Amino acid sequence: MKTFSPKTAGLTRKWFLIDAEGKTLGRLATKIADLLRGKSKPEFAPHVDLGDGVIVINAAKIRLSGNKLTQKKYYSHSGYLGGLKEITAEKLLEKDPTEVLKRAVAGMIPKTRFKNEVLKRLRLFADADHSMAAQKPEKLSF
Repeated sequence: MKTFSPKTAGLTRKWFLIDAEGKTLGRLATKIADLLRGKSKPEFAPHVDLGDGVIVINAAKIRLSGNKLTQKKYYSHSGYLGGLKEITAEKLLEKDPTEVLKRAVAGMIPKTRFKNEVLKRLRLFADADHSMAAQKPEKLSF
């Protein structure tokens, strides 16, 4: 009996279309992260990138539960002394509606050499229009 090891040669990646309108941020981000990594596939292996592509529309209409809209803070640092910046989720949604979902999904992808490759297959759009029709995405609803 031999151990099966998946290969990326001959892999055809599917694209999925997800409507984020009214969905909760964390629950949606976990579903997206699982699709991007390929965890739902029977041949999943953590050391091989077998994931699919995900297109998210209406990212500006995502829902945050509780007081997260005003209390959740995102931090960034310029690298200089005193260069720590913070912004609330409410202001970040106004500034760039897709950034909140992008950061949530990026935090759920393991910090390995595949992280950047996996996140390149995530396409976020603030409204219902998207330019990814050529990929013929399969619509998902959950």
